[in-house]
Amino acid sequence: MSDKHVASVTILDREYRINCPLEQQESLQRAAKQLDEKMRELKKATTASGKIQPTERIAVIAALNLAHQLQELEEVHKTYTDGIAQMNEKLDDCLDHDKQLEL
Repeated sequence: MSDKHVASVTILDREYRINCPLEQQESLQRAAKQLDEKMRELKKATTASGKIQPTERIAVIAALNLAHQLQELEEVHKTYTDGIAQMNEKLDDCLDHDKQLEL
């Protein structure tokens, strides 16, 4: 198990210190940047419409948007994985058929 280190991330101008394995800190920084960008986008949109939303609400909406995007990507990945598995089965069947013809 990796040693834990403390990483500092900033989201909506607020600093958070997170325990994180050293080798995952870069990934954590990218994730925090993505969340910060999504939250700023939502904050800007709600402010432009004249509605000031609490940071907590913006965070929940941003998290839901990101979770939804993740689900969509997982569905696409599953579709491709299932398609590849079906192609592999067909290839195996063809190769088995060729082996039988050689005998």
